[in-house]
Amino acid sequence: MAAARLHFHEMGLDDRLLKAVADLGWSQPTLIQEKAIPLALEGKDLLARARTGSGKTAAYAIPIIQRILTSKQSVREQNVSALILVPTKELGQQVQTMMRHIASYCSRDVRVADISDKADVSTQRPILMEKPDVVVGTPSRVLAHLKVQNLVLHSSLEMLVVDEADLVFSFGFEADLKNLLCHLPKIYQSFLMSATFNEDVKALKELLLHNPVTLKLQGSQLPDSCQLQQYTIKCEEEDKFLLIYTLLKLQLVQGKTLLFVGAVDRSYRLKLFLEQFGIPACVLNSELPVQSRCHIITQFNQGFYDIIIATDEQSLADPGPSSQTSSGKEKKKKKKTTEKGGKAKDKEYGVSRGVDFQNVSNVINFDFPTSVDSYIHRVGRTARADNPGTALSFVSQTELDLLKEVEEALSGDKVDSVLKPYEFKMEEIEGFRYRCRDAMRAVTKQAVKEARLKEIKQELLNSEKLKTYFEDNPRDFQLLRHDKDLHPAVVKPHLRNIPEYLVPKTLRGVVNPLSNKRRRWIKSKPEGVVKSSFKKSFSGRNPLKSFRYTGRKKKGAKALS
Repeated sequence: MAAARLHFHEMGLDDRLLKAVADLGWSQPTLIQEKAIPLALEGKDLLARARTGSGKTAAYAIPIIQRILTSKQSVREQNVSALILVPTKELGQQVQTMMRHIASYCSRDVRVADISDKADVSTQRPILMEKPDVVVGTPSRVLAHLKVQNLVLHSSLEMLVVDEADLVFSFGFEADLKNLLCHLPKIYQSFLMSATFNEDVKALKELLLHNPVTLKLQGSQLPDSCQLQQYTIKCEEEDKFLLIYTLLKLQLVQGKTLLFVGAVDRSYRLKLFLEQFGIPACVLNSELPVQSRCHIITQFNQGFYDIIIATDEQSLADPGPSSQTSSGKEKKKKKKTTEKGGKAKDKEYGVSRGVDFQNVSNVINFDFPTSVDSYIHRVGRTARADNPGTALSFVSQTELDLLKEVEEALSGDKVDSVLKPYEFKMEEIEGFRYRCRDAMRAVTKQAVKEARLKEIKQELLNSEKLKTYFEDNPRDFQLLRHDKDLHPAVVKPHLRNIPEYLVPKTLRGVVNPLSNKRRRWIKSKPEGVVKSSFKKSFSGRNPLKSFRYTGRKKKGAKALS
């Protein structure tokens, strides 16, 4: 007989927390929350591994807020009690949002500040001078504030969290983290939350944890096949574009979709290609300002648009030394690139990990990921919590070895691969090939370059110059969209429509619902009726013959005549 599940109201939580949890629609805790929250409330150090989307953020956020509320029952001065370290700015904002949701009924008692998303340390000084209870930031940002004493932790810190711990070292934060530890007190409670247990996590465990409780809650890092369907289709470069056009234009892929590509140029090329056919999509990459990136994710979650073309951190984040330890030669090269008009990539950027894309129905790997971890992290954006999801990967001849690695890692001892072949007859869509070639010819290297410059300028304007305006007018900020056409490529209007004769017979009942309605409406009225009604309405109404001027003469007309 299965053991009874522990509920939130049985954990000894403050009534305000229970009310906030109910507002979030959480009827019962996830497995990681059920196991971690009681242990954290007992003061234990935790090393927890659970797959993406399993509720790890709330598993440490709830006990942190509960402990702060408990300690404030006795009179004490305001201080920073908890520090949450994250590898990316996007995850920092997401953690802050979650903390504020959970503390919504006790916001006067628990203040949360995110310092990961701003470049200027001095602008954040007033926020930290108020000594918020919880500070969220990347290791480099937190260290920068500690060095100028905007933030003092050696006497007040009680809890430390490292979220997505397996990314902290790979994002180049090892030196920052070790320097940061010198500013912390000798005794504090620690949590390491991770999707995988690699060598970096083991190193962090030695640095931060004291006799921790280790929670390994899932053997598999992805949901099973009843929740997540994983498919692959072998196709080369031109066929990738032909297939993505067919899937999106014929609405064979429905719901919120993440399209992952391997490079920034590829993301803009794909966006411009889809623009040719009237398919709107957003680009999300490290070149955009962090405020714009977070706004894109927020609007995607709110349903403003359904398709995001994303580059993940594998192709953008340099796993080498951090910015503080870069050689003079590298810094000079970076400066030279920026002076020429290029925008340096943001090392604190991440899309495939940590960021909470909500209700994603599909993940499409337009370019196959370069490692097993990258595949898991990308595909983990869908089938979160109890929601179903689908992953489809396009695999070229040069990517077959990578596919084999992923299949071996995910299938384990199973005879059958968890990645099933996507049964799609490419010959049925040959009629669309000439249209795709037309669109691909229009998307030149120059068009891609202009698109990148145009969007960066536009997003910088939205993110900086209009920041104050949007703070005063939040409704206008909601209306700002990021999936508008960039239009540097020549858009051919005829490509937006699909002639019926091009649609494969097997799909005609599935697609083009508008054209089907129109066809049924015309058939329901005999042709003759349409003609006779037209004659009845317009016969004898030729305006050139029937026009009569009946206006009165104006005063003074006689005098003028």
